[in-house]
Amino acid sequence: MNSYTETEFFVGDIPYQMYVQYYQPRPNQNSVPIVLLHGAFHTGTCFVKTPDNRQGWAVYLAKLGYSTYIVDLPGHGRSGFVPDFPLMSYQRIINATVALLEQIGPAVILTHSMSGVVGWQTAKTHPKLVKAIVGIAPSPPADLLPATTKKNSHEAFPEDRPRIQSREDTKKYFTNSNTFPQENFENYFCSLVAESARISNELRNVEGQGLYICHPQVLFDIPICVITGDQDPRHPREVDAETAKYFRGDFIWLPEVGLPGHGHMQMLEHGNLAIADLFISWLHSKGL
Repeated sequence: MNSYTETEFFVGDIPYQMYVQYYQPRPNQNSVPIVLLHGAFHTGTCFVKTPDNRQGWAVYLAKLGYSTYIVDLPGHGRSGFVPDFPLMSYQRIINATVALLEQIGPAVILTHSMSGVVGWQTAKTHPKLVKAIVGIAPSPPADLLPATTKKNSHEAFPEDRPRIQSREDTKKYFTNSNTFPQENFENYFCSLVAESARISNELRNVEGQGLYICHPQVLFDIPICVITGDQDPRHPREVDAETAKYFRGDFIWLPEVGLPGHGHMQMLEHGNLAIADLFISWLHSKGL
């Protein structure tokens, strides 16, 4: 018998509703829930199981007694179709995240990559609903990025169609690490979904349309931890360390705690539960 029960529900406004998968532990040993927000091209399934069928972070957290909420961001996976998906903005995701927190109460937010911005912005606008933020190679706020132009930047994406992650980029940026289960690449690649071009441009601060914090002190009372691996090509140490510093948060460089060889998809790699133990210990150190 599982040590948790599983339910599902939706939050947010149609058509930008957000699917939520909820693992309720038996008994509930920790009063603060954890919300898991996936990154670009993914769904919440990346937190449930690994491509080679090992235990994911969501199940692990539930077995440890944490009420765990796994979402598919609006327009992704089980959340359903959004008619103007290529033009869907970060704000739609932020709104849905706030709706979830208003329903379940204050929580720890664990973000990954693209959803890092969602964590920062949610904490900025609703600090009382965010107990802590764990950022796994999180996207920085626009304050730390240069503004680029669509005319001159190869980073800009046309917004008349959604983005599709190529096999080449997947291997280069997501599955390149020594600890990724390479023999199960196809299982992983088949799980990827399309991404909003507008969010991708906001993420890169194209034409200054990124989401700014401006006054990072509004987050100074919220415990923040950024965790980065040494084989993540888009998140060099100095970049993620600067993100943590901007919010007066803690920064964990995985090789320094005996966990080398990790890349961008830490929750799927071999040794994923050791990384979970790491941020759980950090939460305990903050009284959570």
